[in-house]
Amino acid sequence: MLEVSGLQKKYKDKTVIDNMSFQMKQGEIIGLVGENGAGKSTLLQLLATVMRPTQGDIQLAGLSYRTDIKKIRQKIGYVPQDISIWDEFTVEENMLFFEKLSWKRRTREQCRQLCLDMQLTHWKEGVEFLSGGMKRKLNLAISLLHDPVLLLLDEPTVGIDLKSKTEIGAYLHNLAKNQGKMIMYTSHDMDEITNVCDRVYAIGKDPFYLDLLQKKAVEVEVIT
Repeated sequence: MLEVSGLQKKYKDKTVIDNMSFQMKQGEIIGLVGENGAGKSTLLQLLATVMRPTQGDIQLAGLSYRTDIKKIRQKIGYVPQDISIWDEFTVEENMLFFEKLSWKRRTREQCRQLCLDMQLTHWKEGVEFLSGGMKRKLNLAISLLHDPVLLLLDEPTVGIDLKSKTEIGAYLHNLAKNQGKMIMYTSHDMDEITNVCDRVYAIGKDPFYLDLLQKKAVEVEVIT
């Protein structure tokens, strides 16, 4: 379980996240929505240990972000919005390179299978020749090399074709429901959010997102 209590993040005199509390259970996919600048990416970075909160407490699987940071990082997969892979490498070379940096050892076949599981079949192809959707899939596969408990995705399907978006959504559903992973991700695509996510957290009180999601009969909760 992921437990967040009284979370706050300030940048100098600006408070981006203030007194935020929520929980996330094993096997859940949580959508994160809100207008630009509401704090969605900041929250993911806090959960990913990329930055530290100003106040508040976060616990993952009984481990505290304050005292167990190394163990916490071994349980987290984080994919920022910007694609972070080597264009001059093949898919295979990227997977094997990042496997060497991973907390967990994987064989070449296991690395390839991670790609195949999400319909990424271009094992020997250079990344520079891949479509945007295939690059997103590779980025996601790399984040799963160490078998994380919590997967944090910032706009994982932005700018890609519908087929790739659908395949990624189906793969995330499988990870949560069949492997018990907790997945939180941001998206401005409300159809995608409603089709993939079990619940939705809205940062801020923008009525646009609340009204839209409630019309789609999605469980939505405001967190601030």
